[in-house]
Amino acid sequence: MSIEVRIPQIGFSMQEGTLVEWLVPDGGHVENGAPLYTLELDKAVQEVPAPAAGRLKVHVEVGQVYPVGALIAEID
Repeated sequence: MSIEVRIPQIGFSMQEGTLVEWLVPDGGHVENGAPLYTLELDKAVQEVPAPAAGRLKVHVEVGQVYPVGALIAEID
């Protein structure tokens, strides 16, 4: 069963964020809670942890703006 990786809402007013960098390559193994990607918000860049352990399957491109809740990857 795959675990969905979605853009989280960080802060009350956040509506979107820019995916800056994947810290694990597509197809790479990630540990639960380990830094998975960096997300640029209005005034900060933040590392977002992986919600589960497994193999990462990326669905989106770096450098794009995504709304809160957007599906950006899955972990198998």
